[in-house]
Amino acid sequence: MDKVVFSGIQPSGNLHLGNYIGVIMQCVKSQKDGLNIFCIVDFHAITVPRKPEELREKTLEIAKIFVASGIDPEKSILFVQSHNPDHANLGWIMNCFVSMGQMSRMTQFKEKSEGKKFVSVGLFDYPALMAADILLYGTTEVPVGEDQRQHVELTRDLAEKFNSMFGETFVVPKPVIPETGGRVKSLVDPTKKMSKSDDNSNATIYLLDEVEVAKKKIMSATTDSGNELRYDIERKSGISNLIEIYSQLAGKDIEEVEKEFEGKNYKEFKESVAEEVASFLTEFQEKYNRISDEEIMEILEKGSKKSYDISHPKLLEVFGKVGFLK
Repeated sequence: MDKVVFSGIQPSGNLHLGNYIGVIMQCVKSQKDGLNIFCIVDFHAITVPRKPEELREKTLEIAKIFVASGIDPEKSILFVQSHNPDHANLGWIMNCFVSMGQMSRMTQFKEKSEGKKFVSVGLFDYPALMAADILLYGTTEVPVGEDQRQHVELTRDLAEKFNSMFGETFVVPKPVIPETGGRVKSLVDPTKKMSKSDDNSNATIYLLDEVEVAKKKIMSATTDSGNELRYDIERKSGISNLIEIYSQLAGKDIEEVEKEFEGKNYKEFKESVAEEVASFLTEFQEKYNRISDEEIMEILEKGSKKSYDISHPKLLEVFGKVGFLK
């Protein structure tokens, strides 16, 4: 079976270092072999209220971030979800094969709906659409952060259920989660993941942060009262988070980092992390700023055509199997 990688990211909020390390960086690495499909999932973005102009701006911004990060549109497919109607069509069908009970157990829904006055049906059942996004392309691997593993497991369940009812139709994908960096933590509260929606901006390093601002965030990051530079996610979550960030950006494993900074204090280590983050952001933002709106629109238009050529035969196969009239 040929390797097919599908990744989707919402055009909402400001993308941060956790998004880059946990998903985008893995996407860039996966371009070396197989088919790689990168989708800006704007259908998912409107499961909570969005300002239309802001959504349009964020969609372009995310597309530029993908390209600036190293996604090559000549090797991979980059497109916007709403530009390919097959996603919504298969999403509805997936809705009809998943139970309310399965949906109600999704932890992401519980987290995102907590304390909200209005909760849309779309927010409740978007994992069915996410399953459709993945299954349309014969996806074999889905690079995700730890918090999205449950949704990929639901996708697997839906694929197996449909296959058992109608014969072999969908490839059953597997989640790919990096051993480190899969869930970069908040710089303020390292027991929680780094988030686009964190009320405290010091908790998150955004990809378009000013470099000096990002360095200050690292220097003020929560650690612990000890002074031993050791990776221990349970007992030393703050310093372990910084070790993961440094490890991923510097391309070194955890053991190398521990050895490199053996005998150094936390302040010295933070300074090195801050410089590594600054170096990354400087290079990334230079690439980002060189990409024009016209250039990115041309890339997205070509990508949507390529995606449709792959997805539509699969959708027609599903239509036939469930009994829709040709």
